Amino acid sequence: MPLLGNTAADPVERVAAAYRRIAEVDRPEVWITLRPKSEVAAEAAALVRRLAAGETLPLAGVLVAVKDNIDVAGLPTTAACPEFAYLPEVTAAAIERLRAAGALILGKTNLDQFATGLVGTRSPYGAVRNAFDPELVSGGSSSGSAAAVALGIADIGIGTDTAGSGRVPAALHGIVGIKATLGVIPAHGTVPACADYDAVTVFAADLASAVSAAAVMAGPEPRDPRSRPWPADIRLAAPLAPRIAVPRPEDLAALSEPYREAFARTVSGIADTGAKTEEIDISVLLDAALLLYDGALVAERYAAVGAFLDTAPAGADPTVAAIIGAARQKTGPAFAADLDTLARAKAAAAELLYGFDALLLPTTTEHPSIAAVAADPIGINRRMGTYTNFCNLLDMAAVAVPGAPTADGAPFGVMLVTPAFADQVAVDLAARLLGLDSAPLLVDGGVDLAVFGAHLRGQPLHWQLEQLGARFLGDIETTDAYRLTALDTTPPKPGLVRHGPGLGAPIEGELFRVSPAGLGRFLAELPAPMALTSIELADGRTVVGFACTYDAANAATDITRHASWRSYLHHRS
Repeated sequence: MPLLGNTAADPVERVAAAYRRIAEVDRPEVWITLRPKSEVAAEAAALVRRLAAGETLPLAGVLVAVKDNIDVAGLPTTAACPEFAYLPEVTAAAIERLRAAGALILGKTNLDQFATGLVGTRSPYGAVRNAFDPELVSGGSSSGSAAAVALGIADIGIGTDTAGSGRVPAALHGIVGIKATLGVIPAHGTVPACADYDAVTVFAADLASAVSAAAVMAGPEPRDPRSRPWPADIRLAAPLAPRIAVPRPEDLAALSEPYREAFARTVSGIADTGAKTEEIDISVLLDAALLLYDGALVAERYAAVGAFLDTAPAGADPTVAAIIGAARQKTGPAFAADLDTLARAKAAAAELLYGFDALLLPTTTEHPSIAAVAADPIGINRRMGTYTNFCNLLDMAAVAVPGAPTADGAPFGVMLVTPAFADQVAVDLAARLLGLDSAPLLVDGGVDLAVFGAHLRGQPLHWQLEQLGARFLGDIETTDAYRLTALDTTPPKPGLVRHGPGLGAPIEGELFRVSPAGLGRFLAELPAPMALTSIELADGRTVVGFACTYDAANAATDITRHASWRSYLHHRS
């Protein structure tokens, strides 16, 4: 269900419904620590009082399941290893932000131990069964958080993603997973897997809910040295006719036959939205993916918990212990060599994807049974990360959503992958793939810019706005203080000038949101006689907008009676 915020049903009843659902589904392996119903209900009652007092809480009453490698003060953090458990005094920054927005924490969820795995079976607390078919894996490592959402218990599941753990479980449950650009959601209070490549992620049943939670958690955090703000030149929207790269058939060899057929139908579906798809050779990305486990970069996993696992705790998962233990042998020169290889791969990837707005990929390769993973714990897990492992290594963002289902109706997931900080572009394209009328806003900020002529949609200079990633906000109208003229320019454009209240007429235009750097670029490149100034709108807002100098307007033809540039052009034609 979409997040309802302050208009949500009674938070106390929502909590009661969640605990009824927990009893109904009887999936104890989803949770490592489930909070007592009375505690959560008491918090919900306090929330009701805060809302009644007039507080604005965008996530009021939203129920959250938190992966148990992320700290919540007062609840043990185990990372799915009993001997590792500790009781944190401070809550992770991202979870603090959810709570401050009115979210309620149900408890801590199961995971592949130390976030090492994509299957959801590597835990002494039990293999997390798929929400729809208990014989199949849930996907990992954020298995419990995804299952809690798919089972209808939690509105939001919080996970982590180093190799695909915030995306693979989404694909296997038919839900949404958002893995933002590294550092955008702070990793403070998270047990590291590979600290340089870890991301805190969001699961939800729908895109709007996932984006709402991610937007609340995003933002720099002084306690996380790797956290990053949105940059000043951030793209705030996908273009109307995006270019989307897709893999060649030979790059899809790892897919099971049902998934290959489902991916082909998904590609056809996104082409139907107006996007242009083009096959590219993604072998450089697939080669880079191997560095995460096959190279020396896996030494970061040993740096995180290797010394602890060397003590041979009884609750250590043997597969996890073997993977992390083997990293002990990696040398400094090998690590440095892999960093050089990775830098070259980043440059090659940037060149490969230049001119594309996103890369569409299958999220994972197959949906194995728990029994199959038990028989081949390394091979299947390795294969399932084929299309996810490179993403964090190459500093990319990804939004995982359901694609076309398989022929037998099983869930199949895809990802919209973009360069760092193009997260909103990925969200916009995911919304189109899902057939939504509009895309939710992940990125907060930017400057509202009013346009009245050649930059309108369908006009000859609109491409400049698309190039900056400007976001269309809607049609606007000025107050009656403005007059409009037809300037003698190439291409033809109007000039808007303020004369004073009642001395003009309401003029129609369009409002866009651009990044601060984008607005600066507009201003620096603005040709005479155009200018940027404050524009008064009929609804009382004041925004930045295009105008022209008085001398240019006086020498031009007054077209105020047409009320808009489009009406004038139509009249001329």
